[in-house]
Amino acid sequence: MLQHDYLLEVISRFVEAVSASLRGVLCDGDFARVGEVERAVGELLDLDAQTAMALSPQSLVTMMTLSGVGESVAAYAAYALDKVALAYERQGDATEASLRQAQASAIARAFHADGSVPKEFEELESELS
Repeated sequence: MLQHDYLLEVISRFVEAVSASLRGVLCDGDFARVGEVERAVGELLDLDAQTAMALSPQSLVTMMTLSGVGESVAAYAAYALDKVALAYERQGDATEASLRQAQASAIARAFHADGSVPKEFEELESELS
């Protein structure tokens, strides 16, 4: 029960931080905030952000599996990485966009995240549309 409550708190903080950062990046064009999203993903996965973002898609999935929380946070991480890929694409950085998209897809496949927007991100998704 405590672990469940802790996980809900971690996800809640993640959603709050990522939503604010993604609004800044994708709505206001403040690309400097993309690093905030990447750091939040790293923290969610209990990894150093630079390390997490440098991992190949399969290696990132392996690290998530080893952490034991991969399945619980996969949809959130995949959503955030997909939006980071969009931000890099808009900035013209095809290499980073491709890596983030591949990471998001690998996470979604490995943990059976169906690709739908997590309910906590529905309001943000509406704003971004």
